[in-house]
Amino acid sequence: MNPQTWFITGASSGLGEAIAHSALRAGHRVAVTARDNARLERLVVHYPKHVLALSMDLAKPAEIKAAVTDAEDWHGGIDVLVNNAAIGYAAAIEEGEEQKIRALFDTNFFGVAATIRAALPKMRARAAGVIINVSSMSGLVSFPGLGYYSATKFALEGLNDALAQEVGPLGIKVMSIEPGGMRTGIVGRNLRSPEIDDYAPTAHAILNMIRNDTEGVYAPSDINLIGDLLVRMVNSGDLPLRLSLGGDSWSAIMAKLDSLRAEYERYKDEAYSTQFS
Repeated sequence: MNPQTWFITGASSGLGEAIAHSALRAGHRVAVTARDNARLERLVVHYPKHVLALSMDLAKPAEIKAAVTDAEDWHGGIDVLVNNAAIGYAAAIEEGEEQKIRALFDTNFFGVAATIRAALPKMRARAAGVIINVSSMSGLVSFPGLGYYSATKFALEGLNDALAQEVGPLGIKVMSIEPGGMRTGIVGRNLRSPEIDDYAPTAHAILNMIRNDTEGVYAPSDINLIGDLLVRMVNSGDLPLRLSLGGDSWSAIMAKLDSLRAEYERYKDEAYSTQFS
């Protein structure tokens, strides 16, 4: 297997760092990004010849273009792009604050789209490349208190589907991964807003359950196993359009699909009733 160049956003901790370690152990080169590249020092120390640490803020398009260009110049191109960086926002819909909502979309959706656009020209020129977008089970199943976060991931799922159809004929593979709960520490870093008491039984109940999960009951997936799996799948070339990760993700998505089909089937006659006779 020839060494590949991976480009992983948000690699200073959590899933991004785990994927980086997996790719490096497999003998690949990895360009990693964080808003502060000093936070990437652990990777640089362990793999000084195989890691390129880059500063990149997904809310700043100029930094995205510069980082992608640096990674492409490093060893002749990006073979695997992993859009991992994201932030969370814990709030009922009414509790949402404009500035935080826009910051969430800037990172979780607009920044991802900009990174893809920056990487595609060189991938198209080589007629090769893999793009892995880190979505979430919340990209298909929305929960009280996580509506804005889910909205960013729903948007990413839509982009992923169209992108795969556009670039598949050009030799570029696209996959969305949909993890359930992972032990990454992201819950403690979630953006938050002042709470409205009326949402205590719904949004706040879900959020408190997650925040107080000291035993990891609601974060059952091992990020290191996810990293190793993704490297194996990229190596095999067998990449589905979307991949559920974790038993909690699988169960929630299957239940949602069953519910959607039942609801649409129930109102099939109403759907057809609006057509011209």
